[in-house]
Amino acid sequence: MAQNIFKGLGIALVTPFTPNGEVDYKALKRLVEYQLDNGADFLCILATTAETPCLNREEKDKITELVKDLVRGRIPILKYCGGNNTAAVIEDIKNTDWSGIDGILSICPYYNKPSQEGLYQHFKAISNVSPLPIVLYNVPGRTGVNMTAATTVRIANDCPNIVGIKEASGSLEQVDEIIKNKPDNFDVISGDDALTFSMVASGAAGVISVIGNALPKQFSRMIRLEFKGEYEPARKIHHMFTELYSLLFVDGNPAGVKALLNDMGFIDNILRLPLVPTKIETKQKMAEILKEMSI
Repeated sequence: MAQNIFKGLGIALVTPFTPNGEVDYKALKRLVEYQLDNGADFLCILATTAETPCLNREEKDKITELVKDLVRGRIPILKYCGGNNTAAVIEDIKNTDWSGIDGILSICPYYNKPSQEGLYQHFKAISNVSPLPIVLYNVPGRTGVNMTAATTVRIANDCPNIVGIKEASGSLEQVDEIIKNKPDNFDVISGDDALTFSMVASGAAGVISVIGNALPKQFSRMIRLEFKGEYEPARKIHHMFTELYSLLFVDGNPAGVKALLNDMGFIDNILRLPLVPTKIETKQKMAEILKEMSI
């Protein structure tokens, strides 16, 4: 039975672009090295925050190779592979070279709004062909369907290579229900920066974080303090981030964190359409908070 190795601070890695709209591989290299030096426990690549729908196959392959070359097995890599056509996801899994990758992140099918039984059958079919452990991704705000705690636990019990869920339903009640009923080899991972403190306190194994792109040292410290039961200093870090949490997502993701990384000198503030940069006033507010935090 596979065990979950995706614990602590996971980074939902952004894709930097140059002013002319090409992938900025130099900036990506700097960013990955920054994560490795500042407390990241694993990387999550080519998912929502990476603007993956707007990347072509060649770019995705090149990003994968760059990350693998830099990480060299020091921390686990979780790579996204999902969609709303089960047969196509299965083909993708079968035809991908998974060497150097430690797990697959796969989203609940979006747009076509399957029933709970449809969700169960979708993930069971993927589980049957996957050569790697799978982390489910439940994000009803993007997919239009919420996978219930009962369905998640059913999948976890029936599919031994499904080892966790990135839970971004926004419901702490749902998180509690999964944690209470899940098998031992299965973990809940926060998919929402603002709820990470509460979710880890409830028994979640960590987070796949957006804010961690910019502030990995501080965010990983909060999680590690919680793991040791030191909730008071961890809560102080959580409260330090409160205003940033909302500003980061007010104009969409990853617009907020790209603006933050731009202020820190890591990347150009460029996104690919249909996404656009965060509003100037949002960027200014984040820059002020960053200054106050002396980071």
